[in-house]
Amino acid sequence: MKNIGIIGAGSMAEAMLSGFIQGEVYDAQHIYVTNKSNAERLNDLQRQYGVNISLNKKEILEKADLIFLAMKPKDVKEAIHSIKRYVTEKHLFISVLAGVSTSVIEEMLEKKVPVIRAMPNTSASIRLSATGMAKGAYATDEQLTFAKNLFKAIGTVEIVEEEQLDAVTGLAGSGPAYIYYLVEAMELAGKEVGLDEETARSFIIQTLYGASEMLKQTKKDASVLRKEVTSPGGTTEAGIHVLKTNGFKEMMIECVKQAQARSKELKHSFNEMLLKERA
Repeated sequence: MKNIGIIGAGSMAEAMLSGFIQGEVYDAQHIYVTNKSNAERLNDLQRQYGVNISLNKKEILEKADLIFLAMKPKDVKEAIHSIKRYVTEKHLFISVLAGVSTSVIEEMLEKKVPVIRAMPNTSASIRLSATGMAKGAYATDEQLTFAKNLFKAIGTVEIVEEEQLDAVTGLAGSGPAYIYYLVEAMELAGKEVGLDEETARSFIIQTLYGASEMLKQTKKDASVLRKEVTSPGGTTEAGIHVLKTNGFKEMMIECVKQAQARSKELKHSFNEMLLKERA
């Protein structure tokens, strides 16, 4: 079994390690976590999950041959600079960084190291992530299959072209936050119409769960299921009318597009940074 090294200790890193451990994909003893300098955060992860921790990057690279890049995208340059002297071609890198291309990572590493980009979401912590994945120039199909199987243990995986990962980021990577924001609004609505918080939350959660299972099990289009619920002149039609009048669908489309655009902006900024360094 390969040892995993996770560089970064934020929400996405925790979601993955939690999913791997809870899903019995990896034992905690095979997972090594490091970050820039926050020893307190590392200690919290060790107490909660039993993983190995260290601020010594050399130690992490020597013990792990599968390395996850899970820091904030803005910190990737500094993070790679701190480890690249210890990197060998035996390492496989899996990056979960929004907007940072495999070619940028390969160039920063200054070695022909296999790099795979994965865009999961935080539902990985309960093994229900939706992950998009693409391989870089030096990664093999076998390594891509290995990475796909690894992430399938914490959700679903779709192999896409790397250019499509910006769209995956906008739709699925950021997607849970859109749903949580919807739930926030529904909870407020529940309060407004006279339900206590606990009762409203119970109804909302079950409604979301039931709707997602209907989509999954019936395989019907969302528009078809919506129309089946919406009787002419009924209560659902009255509610849907408000959403249509206020441009709900258009706002959701724009929401995803803006997140995708931000991912592209990050990618372009990293590419420009490398061009300036070469000049």
